Amino acid sequence: MAPVRRLVLDVLKPHDPTTVDLARRVAEGDGVDGVNAVVVNVDRDVETIKLTIEGDGIEYRAVESVVDAQGASVHSIDQVVCGNRLVEESETPQD
Repeated sequence: MAPVRRLVLDVLKPHDPTTVDLARRVAEGDGVDGVNAVVVNVDRDVETIKLTIEGDGIEYRAVESVVDAQGASVHSIDQVVCGNRLVEESETPQD
């Protein structure tokens, strides 16, 4: 099966743990080379963050488990890139 090279996730998390701590924990996963965490929205009780995860063989279920263990939840999978190399999104006439 083709390896997952990039995942972009919409995550809802409580204020604790911090975004830094969540990103570090996800980055420790097998097959993960790096994580980018961007705060999209802050509410009274929660934060919405966009997690971009890159690596040579990311295991989605393992990432989801780490996120869940921190009291957060994956709202959506916004991008998945699989295969032998990273393929960037390209414009289409509909864009």
